[in-house]
Amino acid sequence: MVKVFSGLLVIIGLFLVSVAVWPVVSYELFALTSLRQKELLSPLPQVAGTTASSSTNLTRARNWFVGAPELKEEAPENIRFYNVSIPKLKIEDAVAEIGGDDLSKSLIHYKGTALPGRKGNTVIFGHSTLPFLFNPKNYLSIFSTLPTIKTGDEVKINYDGIVYTYRIEEMFEVGPKDIQVLEQRYDDSYITLITCVPPGTYLKRLVVKGRLVPPENL
Repeated sequence: MVKVFSGLLVIIGLFLVSVAVWPVVSYELFALTSLRQKELLSPLPQVAGTTASSSTNLTRARNWFVGAPELKEEAPENIRFYNVSIPKLKIEDAVAEIGGDDLSKSLIHYKGTALPGRKGNTVIFGHSTLPFLFNPKNYLSIFSTLPTIKTGDEVKINYDGIVYTYRIEEMFEVGPKDIQVLEQRYDDSYITLITCVPPGTYLKRLVVKGRLVPPENL
């Protein structure tokens, strides 16, 4: 009985390790074949930031990028929240807080980036963990399956009663010091979705970028 019990414990232990390790390995294989390190130009001016460490609280948006700039608040005082839907990921009407910080309660619209539908870059942070823990209603796991999104998939934003549709155009990895992904381009309306990768870690940032689809092209 002791040998049988010990064997069962070993099998259970190996199973749990594989469940934790396989998502990381499979993501790294995916990253090697499908993603690239983005060449980032025109770096933004940096401000003092905290270096990420094992004690960093990644449920706080302020800790996601080292030296992230303080951008000017542009949101109307009476609009602090809007809804995000990503059909491919089965995310429906998730709440995004403009200028918020607590990723355990909502998605976070990075303070000072473009409002939905306007010219510029709307930047949204979402927390993630191991994919098997994904729950589209749980903000601690809501972006766990973001790596499965594809070029051409859509993100819908319901802001101030108007629904804006963005179409994904590219995805890539950056490091936590590559704050250029927060910068604004005003030639069109863009969206940037960001989460931590590989799954269950905070070593890198996955960046998924899309562009607003004009109503006549929907």
